[in-house]
Amino acid sequence: MSGVSKVAVSTLRKLISDGHLKPGEKLGEVQVAEMLGVSRTPIRLAFRTLEQEGLLEKAGKQGFVVRAFSREDVICGLEIRGVLEGLAARKMAEAGLTVTDKAALQQCIDDGDALFAKEHPTEVDLLNWSEINARFHGVIVKGAGSRAIADAIARNSHLPFASSDSIIFDTRHVDREFRKLHLAHLQHQMVFQALVMGEGARAEMLMREHAYIGLRYGGLFGLPEALES
Repeated sequence: MSGVSKVAVSTLRKLISDGHLKPGEKLGEVQVAEMLGVSRTPIRLAFRTLEQEGLLEKAGKQGFVVRAFSREDVICGLEIRGVLEGLAARKMAEAGLTVTDKAALQQCIDDGDALFAKEHPTEVDLLNWSEINARFHGVIVKGAGSRAIADAIARNSHLPFASSDSIIFDTRHVDREFRKLHLAHLQHQMVFQALVMGEGARAEMLMREHAYIGLRYGGLFGLPEALES
């Protein structure tokens, strides 16, 4: 996905989470492209992504509508993801990391270290974190060696904001968002440590807590809590 499409996805997620785009509201490519000041192509890709995330639904042959969901729906989806990803991490730790998985996770940690060493983060850095985060979670889910877990996570990811990729950024406060994501990176480091040491129960607990980073941690850094009712 291009950088423009990633920005469009992130912006629309935020507008939906804040209630600026309301349940049942119809969205067309031309309308949204003009609103965001981009071409229709990245908006088309953004719509498909948000449909997969359970935030939009098709409205006939053309256009989409914002899907109705509650805060309780979001919390339940996050809890399910935490349980499933926690189970994946425990199985991975108990089986022992393969050389390939250990190297892939270490690369995620190294890339995160480099990103958070920057003194003046930008909106692009927030999107770069999304890519690192997706890789980290993907290695753990695949490394569990369980198709049942992977399929369950894939199904759950179609619920609103339940996917590890469905990160809500407040681009008005990049510095504070960056601090919140730095905490997420530190959690990645702790999960990696637990996996390397074969501490299945600890890895499971850390992954469960990690699922709440996007919804519950904003207030620690002076950010509005996501999806406040």
